[in-house]
Amino acid sequence: MKSPDHSAQNESPAPMLDKQDFETLSDFRYHLRRFLRVSEDLVHAQGITPLQYLLMLHIKGYPGRDWATVGELAVRLQAAPHGTVALVSRCEAAGLVVRRPSGADARQVQVHLTGQGDQLVARLAAQHQSELSAFGRAFKTPRAK
Repeated sequence: MKSPDHSAQNESPAPMLDKQDFETLSDFRYHLRRFLRVSEDLVHAQGITPLQYLLMLHIKGYPGRDWATVGELAVRLQAAPHGTVALVSRCEAAGLVVRRPSGADARQVQVHLTGQGDQLVARLAAQHQSELSAFGRAFKTPRAK
């Protein structure tokens, strides 16, 4: 999903990359894909899809509260709102989330984890820790002085 402010007309010419830049990009993409593959294997072993896991993770990790709206989840997932609604519906059918009307705005629906969803996302997040540590070690960045 490309945002309008990233049009080709507004972009300056790409800088020339040298061999080291390509090696760095390749290494980054390798470690990122490795992390994602391990994550996919972990969530599939629990009988859910990677998108279902991400939805629950974004609800659990939403800043300042323990729920999120469909619109907020769509932004976090970088997905269309109607696709996010369908994903919430599948998670709701699986007993992982519930929808509740917003007390502040009748147009909004809050998406909350169920007890089952909360336990599953916590278990999966814990299983990701060793791979997250390896991912972090692969990308040391200098500290600003």
